[in-house]
Amino acid sequence: MKTSHLLALFLATAACIPQVQAQTIVAPGNRHLEQPAVPGASSRRTKAGNSTFDAKYRKVYALLKNDADLRRKIRSTAAAYGIDPIHIAGAIVGEHTYNVDAYDRLQTYYVKAVSYLSSRLNFSYRGETIGDFVKRLEFETCAAKTESYDLWSCRERVWDRNFRGKTVDGTSFPDNRFSATFFQPLYAGQTFGIGQLNPLTALQMSDLVHRVSGLPKLDASDSNRVYETIMDPDLTLPYVAATLKTAIDAYSDIAGFDISGNPGITATLYNVGNPEERAYALRAENRRRLEEGQQVRLPEENYYGWLVNDKLPELQALF
Repeated sequence: MKTSHLLALFLATAACIPQVQAQTIVAPGNRHLEQPAVPGASSRRTKAGNSTFDAKYRKVYALLKNDADLRRKIRSTAAAYGIDPIHIAGAIVGEHTYNVDAYDRLQTYYVKAVSYLSSRLNFSYRGETIGDFVKRLEFETCAAKTESYDLWSCRERVWDRNFRGKTVDGTSFPDNRFSATFFQPLYAGQTFGIGQLNPLTALQMSDLVHRVSGLPKLDASDSNRVYETIMDPDLTLPYVAATLKTAIDAYSDIAGFDISGNPGITATLYNVGNPEERAYALRAENRRRLEEGQQVRLPEENYYGWLVNDKLPELQALF
């Protein structure tokens, strides 16, 4: 079943689903004894770069270990969002182990950020800008959303339901993610910066980051500024923290699980996205389990989060 269909089912039943438990603390450590399979795309990308996952992990670990200023920024940012800095470190490590290699020096990220200000970028598909696209009638259901997370999440659901893989008003839309179709004009499917954020995630987190860190709100019509934000470490770290905080809160408020002590789970959610949707899914599944006399299913780490938990003692030593 497609993700959009699952979400519709979960939201339709959410109001009548009781909380599974008042609050269940998810203990540290991995649920899986062995690492879940790594996607082929990640393996091929790593092989194409003449590298290995272990080499990539060691490279990003060295970046964290050798840059005291970066660690200080991670600690202060984590404190502002009320999370342990290990969650931010875990997300960074996971992304640079299984996505792209980390740069050797933090300064390189700043240089890249400046370069995006002089680029000519726009968020569009076949000449239709994202600003014009979300004015279509299908998006009227999102008009009342005022919080950036709610607004862009609603628009993403509309995309999945009404446009993804369909032909609408003579335009054929790809069977691909909203973020890959409209928000990555440089390399479809690729993310950027030390947090490897995609622009859609940054737009979702804009209001929370504005409230907590005081950074200017992002505007989808200014794609250059969005790309600068996700490349500049000083700007993007709050967005990484906000994304992780949102996942922790979603699993607590919706599914009844405190995942704040398990960075492998938060790293997994950072990797796969859509934490509220997944929390509703887990909540619905556990309701069925309880009705059938089964034990509830705990949140589980994927290959990415498994590495973070496996390397936890080494990572914690940095902070």
